[in-house]
Amino acid sequence: MARVSIQAEDFDLAKEVELLRRDDKRVGAVCTFTGTVRDRNDGQTVSSMELEHYPGMTEKAIEAMIDEAFKRFDIFGARVVHRVGLLQPLDQVVMVAVTSAHRGESFRACEFLMDYLKTQAPFWKKEETPEGARWVDARVSDDAALAKWGIDQPNAG
Repeated sequence: MARVSIQAEDFDLAKEVELLRRDDKRVGAVCTFTGTVRDRNDGQTVSSMELEHYPGMTEKAIEAMIDEAFKRFDIFGARVVHRVGLLQPLDQVVMVAVTSAHRGESFRACEFLMDYLKTQAPFWKKEETPEGARWVDARVSDDAALAKWGIDQPNAG
């Protein structure tokens, strides 16, 4: 199974977890994070969100993030699914799943990957608001979240 999928289609969290942990009797913990589209951002109503990426480059960048997670944490498996295209409030956008022997490693690796994704994955996000479309940058808080892992890199988006 591929560790990274960039796709327009929705994903099934239960199926993704089943595939990640299938036949690995070492797994004692699975941590997942699923991000969804909100109907508000920065105090404005959001009616839709469109995500763009560079095929090939995005997958390569996320693979490198997963490689780094394997170096830092005692994990057995990791999977990232990220959607692109036009999305509506309540739609699933991103899923990170990590397996390990114990919960602590899975929790930390999952959080690490999300912090990394928020600032370093080459995605471009445009929100549709009552005032029109606007491109969205990573927040300062996202950069700070990545910095707590000892990574001080400028926002890739």
